Amino acid sequence: MPSRSKHIRKRKISSDESEYLMSTDLFAACPDEGKSQLLSCLAPMAVRAGERFIHQGDEADCMYLIQKGSCTVNTEVDGVTTAVARRQTGDIVGEMALLTGENRTAHVDADTDMVLWCISRTEFDEMCLLFPAIREFVTELVTKRISHSKFAPHRTVGKYVITDVLDEGGWGIVYKGVHESLNMQVAIKMLKHAMAMDSGFLTKFQDEAKVIARLHHSNIVRVYDIEHLYRTVFIVMEYLTGSTLANIVEAEPRLPFPRVLNLLVQVAQGLEYAHARGIVHQDVKPANVFVEPSDRAKIIDFGLATPPGGEDQLELTGTPFYMAPEQIRGGQIDERTDVYALGITAFEISTGQKPFPGPDLRDVLRSHKEVPVPDPRSLNADLPVELNNLIQKATQKDPAMRHQTMGDVLADLKPIAEKYRVARTAERIAGNERMVLHMSYDGVDRGELARLVEEFCERLKKLGVELTVTDS
Repeated sequence: MPSRSKHIRKRKISSDESEYLMSTDLFAACPDEGKSQLLSCLAPMAVRAGERFIHQGDEADCMYLIQKGSCTVNTEVDGVTTAVARRQTGDIVGEMALLTGENRTAHVDADTDMVLWCISRTEFDEMCLLFPAIREFVTELVTKRISHSKFAPHRTVGKYVITDVLDEGGWGIVYKGVHESLNMQVAIKMLKHAMAMDSGFLTKFQDEAKVIARLHHSNIVRVYDIEHLYRTVFIVMEYLTGSTLANIVEAEPRLPFPRVLNLLVQVAQGLEYAHARGIVHQDVKPANVFVEPSDRAKIIDFGLATPPGGEDQLELTGTPFYMAPEQIRGGQIDERTDVYALGITAFEISTGQKPFPGPDLRDVLRSHKEVPVPDPRSLNADLPVELNNLIQKATQKDPAMRHQTMGDVLADLKPIAEKYRVARTAERIAGNERMVLHMSYDGVDRGELARLVEEFCERLKKLGVELTVTDS
C-alpha cells in the first residue's frame, strides 16, 4: 500500500498552528535561522481513530510530528501483532526508518482522531545538511528508542540482542547484549547516528574496530564481530565484569603498592603487544583500564589508536590530564607517547592525585608541555624509590629521555615486582584462555557430524587454537 504522505498537499500554516509547532522539541533543536524553512517543509495530515497510517515493510518516505491525538506502534511477526510503544501529542513517529535507511519495521495505528505534520525524507535530509542540529536531535531520539524499546528488531544487531545500556559517551553508546544462539554475553559499542553521518568520524570508528580486532592478548579487550546496520556501525566485544581503574581510584585514591605494580605490569604488557603490531593507543588513562574481579587488567577503547609516527595537526587527541607534550603540540606520536601516559597513570594511582589536576585545562596542557612532573614521593613517602624513579623517567618532557619502548618499562617494572614479591598475576600464560562448547544431538548423521567437527578443528588450528573433542 502506498504511503499516505504521497497524497498530502501543503498549505499555508495558520498562526495557531505555527505557534504550536514552534513550541515542539523538534523546533527547539532547530536554529532560529532555520525555523521558517522547517515550517515550509511541513504538510498537515488528518487520521481517523483506528486508521493505520504507517505499514510495516513499506518504504520510509516521511516522518510525522503529532499535534493532536495518540497512536500505538505495533510489530507483526508470523501473523501475531504486539504493541511495543505509544506516541502522543508532541512526539515524533516514523523517524527511525528515515535515519536507518531500512523499510518500516512496525505498523502505527491511530488510537484517536489525530492531526499530524509530515516531513518527507528528501526535505528532512536537506534540512539536516543545512542545520545539523536537527539531525542530532532526531538521532538522539532514535538512540534512546533503540536503547529502551521492547521492539526486538530495534534491539537486534546481527546475531546479538541488546539487553541493557552500559555506558554512553559523546560519540558512542555501549550496550550489554547476548549472542542469540550461543547465549554468550557481549558488549556492543554503537556509533551514534549523528556521528555516523560524519564520514571522517565514521572512518575513525571503523578503524578502531579493525585495530582492536587484530589484537589478541589477555590484557586487551577482545573484539568478536563488526556489524554495519541501521546506517551505523556496531563493534561486538567481550563483556567484562568489574570496574574501570578510574572508578577504583575514585573509591580508593591511593592504591596499595603491590596492586599498583601488578596493574602497571599488566597494562605495560598489553601495550607492548599492541606496539609490536604497529598500534599506539594514544589515550592511556585509568578510565581506559578495566579491572576484573580477579585483578586482571584489560585495556579498552582504542578509538584514538594510530600507527607510530602519525601526526594530527588538526585536533588534539587523548585526554588532557594524561597527554604527552608532543601530543599536545600535534607532533609525532609513537610508543613513547603511551609511555608518558602510563607514567602519569602510575603517578595518579600511587599518590592519589593527578600531577596537574587543573581545573583550567589550558593550564593543564601548558604544565604537561613545560612543568616537570612533581616528585611522587613528596605525596607518598612510602612509595619505593625504584617505582618513584620509573615514574619520573617515564614522564620526562623530552621523549628521548623516557623509556623508549614498553619493553624498557617492563625491564624496570619486573625486577621491582620480584624484589617486593608482588603476585605475578600479570604474567600472561600461553594457552590460559579457554572456551567450552557443548553439543547435544540425537538421530543425526554421525559421519556428517564428524566431518564438520574435523573441518572446524582444521580451521581452528590455522588460528593457533587447539580443540579437544570427547564423547560424554
